Amino acid sequence: MSIKFGKDDWDRIKETYDSWWNRTLERPAIKLTLQQEAPCTSSIPLLSQANCHRLDISPEDVVERINAHLEQQEYLGDAFPMVNFDVFGPGVLAAFLGATLDNSSGNVWFHPTEELELSEMHFEYQPDNLWFNRIKDIYGAGIRKWKGNVLMGMPDLGGIMDIVATLRGSENLLYDLYDEPEEVKRVSREIQELWLRYYKELNEILQPVNPGYSDWSGLYCSEPSYVVQCDFSYMISPDMFREFVADDLTQLCTLLPHTLYHLDGKGELPHLPQIAAIRQLDAIQWCPGDGAPRTMEWPEVYRQIRQAGKNIHVLGARKDFDSIAKDIGAKGLYLNLSAPASAKDEYVSFLNKYLP
Repeated sequence: MSIKFGKDDWDRIKETYDSWWNRTLERPAIKLTLQQEAPCTSSIPLLSQANCHRLDISPEDVVERINAHLEQQEYLGDAFPMVNFDVFGPGVLAAFLGATLDNSSGNVWFHPTEELELSEMHFEYQPDNLWFNRIKDIYGAGIRKWKGNVLMGMPDLGGIMDIVATLRGSENLLYDLYDEPEEVKRVSREIQELWLRYYKELNEILQPVNPGYSDWSGLYCSEPSYVVQCDFSYMISPDMFREFVADDLTQLCTLLPHTLYHLDGKGELPHLPQIAAIRQLDAIQWCPGDGAPRTMEWPEVYRQIRQAGKNIHVLGARKDFDSIAKDIGAKGLYLNLSAPASAKDEYVSFLNKYLP
């Protein structure tokens, strides 16, 4: 059995997403990945946050298990075979810089190994870091196995200030914004420089064989791209966002050819005007958060993003997408769907409403 995808498919994917990023695609981009429900006979678990610590499993075995999973998939619409490396947790750059990776709960969290004052915090590139090299080794095994027919995404490196908050502690960092603003800016600059270095080095392993670029959003891009974010901004004012976040964010959006912003929770909505005003930012993903009304119930947010001329990653179900598309139009929207193969007919019916 083999993965049902080939060069002509990749050429089509590149053309579609290039048009989407450049806002010339006259329809939405919709991924539909169908998964066969065949039982797995392998004793090796599929790579996940719950088992990413299993260094006893060789990179080659990790890739073989992923390959068996991909062989059971069918790619419809704008979908493609991909390995999402968010399995090492959100903000894994903290682990690259020495934080402890803890997945004892089944989900990955990061903890600093010691509590330091802000003035004592200095970060350097760590080429021998365990987790950095584990990801590199799996990338290498994937390149050898798939030879460019499966896209391996970038791990979730995290937002710059989110990484600072992980290493310093969110409460401490909130006080630091008042007490030591210049030190906060120094540390965030150090981390941003390292973020860019790790991003570059990981891509140097993947390219030119990897058939494109992606991240935890699942969006394809033929050029370097990323989901940028600042979940920490939920707790700060627009003035503080302007002082501590906006410049670094704009720099990332300038240095990377394409970027998508992850707007997470209603506490970040006061920052939307500043975010939407970043000319180099291509798209925004709105995530209402746990316990909040579903995405279709925030039409004013989507209208604001649309009026700023940004594309939109819709998080939600088909019903949410239909409602948003009806209100602001489907062009420039992106939706990532997955479903069991047994539900193919109803999902294809949805696809046919939007895709030729």
